[in-house]
Amino acid sequence: MGFNCGIVGLPNVGKSTLFNALTQSAAAEAMNYPFCTIDPNIGKAKIVDTRLYKLAQIANSAKIIPTHMEVVDIAGLVKGASKGEGLGNQFLGHIRNTDAILHIVRCFKNDDVTHIAGAVDPIRDIEIVETELMLADLESLRKRESLVAKKANPEAVTERRRIQELIDWLERGQLLNQLDQLDYADDERTFLNSLHLITSKPVLYICNVGESEVLSGNVYSKAVENFAYGRKFPIVIVSAAIESEIALIQDNSEQMEYIRSLGLDLSGLARIASEGYNLLNLITFFTIGPPEARAWTVRKGAKAPGAAGIIHSDFERGFICAETISYDDYVGYDGEFGAKSAGKMRLEGKEYVVRDGDVFHFRFNV
Repeated sequence: MGFNCGIVGLPNVGKSTLFNALTQSAAAEAMNYPFCTIDPNIGKAKIVDTRLYKLAQIANSAKIIPTHMEVVDIAGLVKGASKGEGLGNQFLGHIRNTDAILHIVRCFKNDDVTHIAGAVDPIRDIEIVETELMLADLESLRKRESLVAKKANPEAVTERRRIQELIDWLERGQLLNQLDQLDYADDERTFLNSLHLITSKPVLYICNVGESEVLSGNVYSKAVENFAYGRKFPIVIVSAAIESEIALIQDNSEQMEYIRSLGLDLSGLARIASEGYNLLNLITFFTIGPPEARAWTVRKGAKAPGAAGIIHSDFERGFICAETISYDDYVGYDGEFGAKSAGKMRLEGKEYVVRDGDVFHFRFNV
């Protein structure tokens, strides 16, 4: 289990450049003109977790398999997209089934890169994109309401009432991911999730700044930070140009050396992944041995059998127990043997709740 996210933003904000860097590909054409992305691009971004490489080093693992996130890049949205302006409206369906939205915001000045609105103004840009997403959701809800209105059973009456509440919320200019301000019951949230509405998804703002501003940000990224704070949305400051350079370095240790030479602790991708995990309540566990070291993603609150099932359904069905070592103990005692010798390996049963960084060996019988 990883997670998938859709990239949105105005044209010429660095979406395609960042997509190519994240997925280490050249799938998305990145040019200095609007709508250079025509078809939606889908790729996988490797999530670099430094813990995995440390564990692999200790276990002398022959193969390292990180977890991934799927990324969907669509054409840049413009004002009027929901009414057919530009191209982005044709592809919004491709991000309806994603887990989260990465909203790329232009926070750099560059006379050589055209801004579709003429000048850099990140808050205006955010509001343009979000308005179009809200209008797209309104259109979807109104279509569904017209279908439900033809039915007279109690379930249809309840559904129509819920749809109208969502329409009212959007018409007030509120994103559906801000519905936590309302006292929504679990069944209402389940209904909302079933609609796959774009503005109901959690959002991460990604401020694309110049290479020299990636450490301190700038006046534009500060404006986005203040705007996001009011909504309790996270932000990450990256330079798509730097991420492109990092993506060209294949060796992980050389990558980290280059990242540190820039004064950074982590790449932009690593910071995006970390915030994405927080947004979606995800954590990582590991399976480590001489053949391979592998990272796995699971929801917070998942129990050991559920984690085993992510590896293989047989592991969950025949779950007996999980040999468990925390990441700190695995590293601190120089591997599995040392942790076992120090009494730091635990046998956890079906009710054990997975903790971030757990190193598992599952026992099962099918």
